[in-house]
Amino acid sequence: MFAELIARACSGAIQLLTGARALWLGCAPSSAHRVYYGNHTSHGDFVLIWSSLPPALRRQVRPVAAADYWQRDRLRRYLIDAVFNAVLVQREAASRQHDPLQVLCTAVDQGCSLILFPEGTRNSGEETLLPFKSGIYHLARQRPELEFVPVWIDNLKRVMPKGRLLPLPLLCTASFGTPLRLQAGEDKAAFLARSRQALLALAPEGARA
Repeated sequence: MFAELIARACSGAIQLLTGARALWLGCAPSSAHRVYYGNHTSHGDFVLIWSSLPPALRRQVRPVAAADYWQRDRLRRYLIDAVFNAVLVQREAASRQHDPLQVLCTAVDQGCSLILFPEGTRNSGEETLLPFKSGIYHLARQRPELEFVPVWIDNLKRVMPKGRLLPLPLLCTASFGTPLRLQAGEDKAAFLARSRQALLALAPEGARA
């Protein structure tokens, strides 16, 4: 119950700070098994996508997060485990105890949808969208029934720029595009290019690369 209250407080806070709007441009909210994949510029990205979903869907949608970051202290562990029920993956191959792909597949098999960021790390540079890592393709190969929904997050990086103590009052949007699936015979390069382009197509006109 306490974790649920914190989750609602986090959702309310990000909506208050950003005036967050969900724009369902290519699909409608659905309980279908989905992977919501977005551009990654802030630690608040998954919270914004999660908060943009109808409350009834949030219980079955789990963000994918880096274990090495979120397990550094007790507060982070509580937030990511109890509040957001995230799927934690180990990024460092040398110290990895569990295959990240299998961890994601297990979560899907348990009836969950996922939120992930195929760039693999936060984009702090000038490029609109970094190249995608291959994990999203391998997940699509292992679970071809999944719908992959692109979600473009706009302005969240500007709300709390690096080095600033107080957030800027800017409107943020999460634009949900048309779901896609791995096509028969589609190879890794083609799927990564197609899924990346579907996400870029949701970016504001002046930001597309």
